[in-house]
Amino acid sequence: MKFMKIGTKPDTFYTEEATRTVISDIPSDLTIRINNVCFLLHKIPLVPKCGLLQRLCSDADDSDIVTIDLHDVPGGEDAFELCAKFCYGITINLGAHNFVPAFCAAKFLRMTESIEKGNFVLKLEAFFNSCILEGWKDSIVALQTTIKLPEWSENLGIIRRCIDSIVEKILTPTSKVSWSYTYTRPGYIKKQHQSVPKDWWTEDVSDLDIDLFRCIITAVRSTYIPPPQLIGEALHVYACRWLPDTTKSRPLHSSGSQTEESREKSRRILESIVSMIPSDRGSVSIGFLLKLLSIANYLGASPVTKTELIRKAGLQFEEATHNDMLFPSQLPTDQHFYDIDLVAAVLESYLVLWRRQSPLPTENSHMVRSIRKIGKLIDSYLQVVARDVNMPISKLVSLAEALPDVAREDHDGLYKAINIYLREHPDVSKADKKRMCRMLDCQKLSPEVRAHAVKNERLPLRTVVQVLFFDQESGSRSTTHKPESITRARQAPIEAEAKEECDKKAQHEGTKSSSRVTETSEREIQKRMEAKMVRGDSEKGKERKGETNSTAKMMETKQVSQRRSSR
Repeated sequence: MKFMKIGTKPDTFYTEEATRTVISDIPSDLTIRINNVCFLLHKIPLVPKCGLLQRLCSDADDSDIVTIDLHDVPGGEDAFELCAKFCYGITINLGAHNFVPAFCAAKFLRMTESIEKGNFVLKLEAFFNSCILEGWKDSIVALQTTIKLPEWSENLGIIRRCIDSIVEKILTPTSKVSWSYTYTRPGYIKKQHQSVPKDWWTEDVSDLDIDLFRCIITAVRSTYIPPPQLIGEALHVYACRWLPDTTKSRPLHSSGSQTEESREKSRRILESIVSMIPSDRGSVSIGFLLKLLSIANYLGASPVTKTELIRKAGLQFEEATHNDMLFPSQLPTDQHFYDIDLVAAVLESYLVLWRRQSPLPTENSHMVRSIRKIGKLIDSYLQVVARDVNMPISKLVSLAEALPDVAREDHDGLYKAINIYLREHPDVSKADKKRMCRMLDCQKLSPEVRAHAVKNERLPLRTVVQVLFFDQESGSRSTTHKPESITRARQAPIEAEAKEECDKKAQHEGTKSSSRVTETSEREIQKRMEAKMVRGDSEKGKERKGETNSTAKMMETKQVSQRRSSR
């Protein structure tokens, strides 16, 4: 940062309540009122240097005390005081932080060369051209101060010249960047890096107001075609600098006017950032898009902004990890922690595009790989949110069922999610258990998972019977190498016979409740299925190897089932 010192006299200004005056043996003959502050000064030396004061004092005699109201001076009383001190020859320090108000006030007072040689405006212009515009951070600081005087800064060309200076430096080849810049990425140490990173400028420009930041990005993109990822990184840095973080915990919702004003400012920043995201896929990461969507839900952004974020996130959804999707719900009415609706909305957007591109997904290997990657992603996400003790089963089931059948090559991940949910929600009803387990396709479970399922006391009995059936079917098929149709033909009569016997028993014991009959029937089906399977396997086992292993396996599953029935 560069500074300019003007004047040699010590500061003799002092303030008493709302009055500012200068220590002098000569009585004050010029009173300047600005807002609530009153300056007691002298016509000499102010009037000779200020063309505006010359005009306002032209009708007064030299001996008259003149009072002038200058409430519309740009920069207010502080900027006027800098101009007054310059007239008195008092030392003042100018820098990028106070140049804009001083320059606007000097222009307002007409402190130009036509009034007196070597006047304030000339010195300020020289400082602006030789120091501020030549410096990187000086240009940014000066540009940021223009937000307090936008019309004056625009009319005097300060904004345009600062933007041109900043953009020119951004476009400078990294090998020629010799000025100081801010770069605080984790793990980056300047002394250990010889080359300047391509995004060296992003942190410094993030200090700007959103409208000025937009001007910089627009100017950069209109001057040359930068890599979309570079613009995306600048947007990411700016968002991290100004938008609330919704990834750690649920933000507190307040109705205070100050909070609402802050939320409105954040909404404006968010919507501006979304509108500036390049259309190129991959210009920003999927994690950043999902983060913006979570922030949009928290801030109550417009439907247009949310829809655009969901669309962009859907295009890149297969690049996500389950950690990218773990955001707390932003609705105060939600008791559950995770925002599963956000993930469901993005998944729906992805599926719309997937179905449009792949009407026959089984014939398109690329699209099959894509949807199966999404299937694994959703199942891993379900395994995390299933631990939420307040997560409604309806939301979990809805998200799991949103995927088409082709998305899951196996159901191991889905089984794990269901098991975790049942473990964390021991009070879930029998009907809800059945509702969850209906999503499982036992034929798509690996042998290891089936072995776990038959011993899993959290599962409904019907599900365990199905797992036993397909486990036995799979074992028979792998041992005998017979077609699946033969195995089903052998086992279907067994199941039918067992069910018929159980129905007769249920009719005989008609005095019992219907629910008890249903449960007993299921258990009888299971017992008789297992018994006949064991007998059948024993008879067939004389003609093939492996009789001992098959029988032992069935006896083990029978014991597990009997223990469940006795309960």
